[in-house]
Amino acid sequence: MSQKRALITGITGQDGSYLAELLLSKGYEVHGIIRRSSSFNTGRLDHLYRDPHERGSRLFLHYGDLIDSSVLSRIVREFAPDEVYHLGAQSHVRVSFDIPEYTGNVTALGTTRLLEAIREEGVPARFYQASSSEMFGMNPDVPTSERSPFLPASPYAAAKVYGYWMAVNYREAYGMFCSNGILFNHESERRGETFVTRKIVRGLAQILVGEADTIYLGRLDTRRDWGHAADYVEAMWLMLQADEPDDYVIATGEAHSVKDFLDEAFGYVGLDWEPYVQQDPRYFRPIDPPILVGDASKARDRLGWEPRVSFTELVHSMVEAELAAAGVARPAPNDPVTRP
Repeated sequence: MSQKRALITGITGQDGSYLAELLLSKGYEVHGIIRRSSSFNTGRLDHLYRDPHERGSRLFLHYGDLIDSSVLSRIVREFAPDEVYHLGAQSHVRVSFDIPEYTGNVTALGTTRLLEAIREEGVPARFYQASSSEMFGMNPDVPTSERSPFLPASPYAAAKVYGYWMAVNYREAYGMFCSNGILFNHESERRGETFVTRKIVRGLAQILVGEADTIYLGRLDTRRDWGHAADYVEAMWLMLQADEPDDYVIATGEAHSVKDFLDEAFGYVGLDWEPYVQQDPRYFRPIDPPILVGDASKARDRLGWEPRVSFTELVHSMVEAELAAAGVARPAPNDPVTRP
């Protein structure tokens, strides 16, 4: 069988880097679209270029943007991918309230531009659309499944709903292989620094080395379904290996609050989080769904997918990574914590 070729938007992000890693391990040639920036933003991919198995020789990055139809068409035409994984977006929910028009242009219309590029160029690629649990918003269903209605509670969520339905429409109107992965919260050591889980573990490391005294957060009672990104990108790949395109919720089925995350992270190093955390209204969303938890039984039954990393393992791995980056060792159990 000839080598498969994949195209990934958002390849420099958390999910994109794990997906590139997975596809390269399976022998794919991987192409990624990156935006031109005045600073290097490919740090999550650097280890692939240094890989001893020379996976870096099968990884190619191309400048482009989801607001530029012509470059999307050119890339699709030139490289004719077998699979397209559309992960690129303005993906920060809170920020989407500040820049709603930009969020819609990139996250919603960017999906249409990429689907049109594939259709117009006549490339029979299988298409994965990164949908989001945020689309369910204020839906009272707990847990939510593929049958639950969307009630988006942010510009980001509304843009994702648009992208979801465009993928469905291209599937039904043109017979394209388009699958939506409705992913609930998934974190990792590579999570962006503005997201709450990474803010917590990074702030904790800074507290331990004496560089900070306080972590400023939004609402602490919000409950989310948190899994590990490496597990979730495997689900993306499985969706495009299926016989037929479909839409799948990907989740652990467990809900944990921000307080639970704080308890697990600070407890891992023997600290009480309450003296170090302050709520800041600047980080409150105008609308914030109190709970989002998913039912991934369809993915389990049809794709054979299961989450492998537990909530506790996820938090501990994120803390360990931040401690290593800060050059500080985790205090031994029962040892008093000393700070500089």
